Amino acid sequence: MWWRRWLAGLLIALAGALGAPAAAQTGGTISEIRVEGNQRIEDVAVRSYLDVAVGDPFDPVALDESLKALFATGLFEDVSLDREGTVLVVRLRENPIINRIAFEGNRRIDDELLESEIDLRPRVVYTPARVQTAVTRILEIYRRSGRYGAVVEPKIIELDQNRVDLVFEVEEGPRTVVKGISFVGNEAFSDSRLRTELETVESRFWRILTDSDTYDPDRLAFDQELLRRFYFEQGYADFEVSSAIAELTPEGDGFFITFTVDEGQRYRFGDVAVESLIDDLDPAELEALVETNPGAVYNAALIEETIQAMTERVGQLGYAFVEINPNLLRNPADATIGIIYEVDEGPRVYVERIDIVNNTRTLDRVIRRELLIAEGDAFNSALLRESERRVRQLGFFERVETRTAPGDAPDRIVVELEVEERATGELSFGAGFSTTDGPIAAIDLSERNLLGTGRDVRARVALSGRVQEIDVSYTEPYFLGYAIDAGFDIFDIQTDFQDESSFDEENTGFILRASYPLTRDLRHTVRYRLQQDDITDVPSSASVFIQEEEGETITSAVGQTFTTDRRDNFLLPNSGYVVRLDQELAGLGGDVAFLSQELSSAYFQPIVDEAVVLQLGLDAGYVFGIGGDDVQLADRFFIGGNSFRGFRFAGIGPRDDRTDDALGGNLYYVGTAELRFPLGLPEELQLFGRSFVDAGTLTDIDVSGPTLSDCGCLRVSAGVGFSWLSPFGPLSLDFAQALVKDDLDDTEIISFSFGTRF
Repeated sequence: MWWRRWLAGLLIALAGALGAPAAAQTGGTISEIRVEGNQRIEDVAVRSYLDVAVGDPFDPVALDESLKALFATGLFEDVSLDREGTVLVVRLRENPIINRIAFEGNRRIDDELLESEIDLRPRVVYTPARVQTAVTRILEIYRRSGRYGAVVEPKIIELDQNRVDLVFEVEEGPRTVVKGISFVGNEAFSDSRLRTELETVESRFWRILTDSDTYDPDRLAFDQELLRRFYFEQGYADFEVSSAIAELTPEGDGFFITFTVDEGQRYRFGDVAVESLIDDLDPAELEALVETNPGAVYNAALIEETIQAMTERVGQLGYAFVEINPNLLRNPADATIGIIYEVDEGPRVYVERIDIVNNTRTLDRVIRRELLIAEGDAFNSALLRESERRVRQLGFFERVETRTAPGDAPDRIVVELEVEERATGELSFGAGFSTTDGPIAAIDLSERNLLGTGRDVRARVALSGRVQEIDVSYTEPYFLGYAIDAGFDIFDIQTDFQDESSFDEENTGFILRASYPLTRDLRHTVRYRLQQDDITDVPSSASVFIQEEEGETITSAVGQTFTTDRRDNFLLPNSGYVVRLDQELAGLGGDVAFLSQELSSAYFQPIVDEAVVLQLGLDAGYVFGIGGDDVQLADRFFIGGNSFRGFRFAGIGPRDDRTDDALGGNLYYVGTAELRFPLGLPEELQLFGRSFVDAGTLTDIDVSGPTLSDCGCLRVSAGVGFSWLSPFGPLSLDFAQALVKDDLDDTEIISFSFGTRF
């Protein structure tokens, strides 16, 4: 034990000072070194730790250093040095060997994780210091999982041959949750608005499926960075987080977190210029890439995007070593920040090595192919930041961090990319209800990172009152070594149209597809579809136009899709836009020939401190036959329900006025204006109100007859709704009134949908 080491050292020191006749007694020469008490450690190994040897004098200082050296090995529980005449006797008691390590009482964290985190293994020497270090590490793991009341007590079971079993008895205790998050010094944004920017959330009864409401000091540090990013993107260039304090309740069951902030004033961009310090590089080549326009609200993210775009462009012009420095010209008097982007040659530093750390499952090559720099390339910090973003977007990792360190030469640098992997496999069960499809049930099995290769495999079985679906898909990223995602889908979908159009439809087939990025925000997808459509169960009372189409048709089509998405949040956007253009040409074999085009777009703009968001949307489609072919029933558009509130699914458009069967149409467009607003409830509830107006039509059909009705007129509806992003899935409730409609249209006032995955 430590006190024995201290006492032995003190005795030797006193012996040296007083001239006591012990191991440290002065005078004489060591004629022999005898080792006693060792069982596993060889005599020669023990002697190698000593600062004295046979033939050396009995020097108290050297003997004292020898004693310290033996204790420092960690191999011995007790050591003493004694002198018997001219013989130096080294008496030892070895530390035991760990035979087995066990954990008891740990229900929340499994044995494998705890074993991997401590520096103890079977057949390793047992020392109290190592055990205490292991206890500290286990407590740290529990605290990071939100259990600050955890208690760990190590116990040893002595065995023969100087072996021990080591048992860690764990009392996990309750979760230590975040009971409240408050802010001091914020005036521009409310507490509830700032809480939405944090990763940490306040504990509520409905948050049973998340651990973000537990206290984690690392997450708290990240939250401070999230606050800085938010304020910097809103124009507050002087913003600072003065402090972030987490106070534990007296009961020890929760924390209250307080952020003290200094917002400063809000800035706008002033004059913006580009200056080139590189010979033969014209600044005009880069001016079109500037996104920080004078007069706009200051946004640090736009500065970063501008630097990234300029860096890539300068690299394309043949300048490998470039450094773009934004000189900010802050003018507090008129609250503007001017920017001069200085383009200069950067230091000639090359990437010596790229180390990827902690990817225990994901293969190195899956990560490396997302990197925009490689070993041997000129180092570029902007490309490194973009590489980190690309790796994070894979969705395979909880955390992605890049660090740099000096290489083996002054012009070399080592890049370390550290990741923390997350589970990518999912078996989920879905349940819900909607007024369009009725009760819904689904089973999804997916693996987004198959065997660590990045391959995506999915299988889905869905059942509802209207639709039964089986779908299997596979995606191979970086097909043939190129930045192309290639894959296929195999599907069988059965849909009940009896209520709307007196028929059932089954679609069976497969799709071959490939997609690749055209720019950072624009993606192109090409595909081939082979599908059999079967119209069945058509009663004799059905429309003659539907009876004529009963039977099977084969569709062989090629298509393409352009997608650009600049929304700030995919689930609940506050700003940005998304546009999708889809085109398909059928007639490469098969029974039908047509050209179909669809456009889907949405624009989001905050209008009151981001609490109230305006959404403007436009969806449109047009399909027409080729070579004299008519557009078949299975290829027409049906509008209503979620796509046009206030009208039932297939509630508008061409119709047989004798049977009231909907026939679908070749042309549609629906415009939407929607205002999303808070309801005065805590923002973390994710409960919002909506008011909306929809306007559009569905028209144009190739068939004709005396009972066909198609006014082609504009329809308009308006209403209010509520949305809840619940822990069990999104819930939507809408109340809509058709303001302008045709006499034959089918309307509905209430529409409701709820879904979940668990």
